[in-house]
Amino acid sequence: LVSPPLLYKAAAKFFNLPYVELLGTIIPREVLNLIPEPIARTHGIIPYAKEDKVIKVAVLDPDDLQIFDFIEKKTGLNLDIALTDPEGCEDALKQYKKSLEAEFKEIARASKKPVEELAREAPVVRIVDTLLEHAILQGASDIHIEPREKEVLVRFRVDGMLREAMVLPREVQPSIVARIKILANLKIDEHNIPQDGRFKVQIPNYKVSIRVSVFPMFDGEKIV
Repeated sequence: LVSPPLLYKAAAKFFNLPYVELLGTIIPREVLNLIPEPIARTHGIIPYAKEDKVIKVAVLDPDDLQIFDFIEKKTGLNLDIALTDPEGCEDALKQYKKSLEAEFKEIARASKKPVEELAREAPVVRIVDTLLEHAILQGASDIHIEPREKEVLVRFRVDGMLREAMVLPREVQPSIVARIKILANLKIDEHNIPQDGRFKVQIPNYKVSIRVSVFPMFDGEKIV
C-alpha cells in the first residue's frame, strides 16, 4: 500500500537521518572503491560521495553499528550516514560491476607492459585485494583461481563447499598470477613447475596467514 521511497523517507524521519535517492545516481569509481562490493551488498551500504575525511554512505539498516565501525577503521575516514530504499541500493550495486569492468579494460590496455610491472599497478592490486577481502569476510577456507580457455574462474570454499565467486576475463590472468606470486615471494618468470609460498593479510578485525600453491595447467597457472 505504501511505495518504498515513501516508506523509507518516513523511516529516515524516525531515525532522525537524511534520506538519499540513489536511483539513477552516478557514483565515481574512486568512491565505490572505498567499500568492497561484498560488504556493500551483504550489509546494504553504499558509498556515494567523499568530502575531505568523510564518506557519505546510504544504508538500509541504520542500526548496523558493527559494519560502520569496521569501515571507519578500514578506511581511516568518518561516516556520514543517510537512509535509502532497496531499489536505489540495488541500482547503485550494479555500478560495482561497471567499475570492475573498467578496471579490466585498463589492464587489457596495459597488457603490453611487462607482467611484473603490471602486477604492481593499482587496478591489479585493487582486484587482488578485493578478492582476498571478499574471501575473508565470507569465512572461506580456500580460494581457487583457475584459468579456463576463455575466462578465469574464481571459487571460494565455504563450509566445505566450493562455490563460484566471480568470473574474470582471460586477459587479466597473467597479471593476477604475478601479483599473488609477488605477495608470496615466488618466482614470477617460472611457469612450468609447481611453486609454494605464503604471505599474511591484515584488515580490521582480521589477521590471516595464507598458504599459496601455484601449479601449471594447459590454459595457464592455477592458484590455490
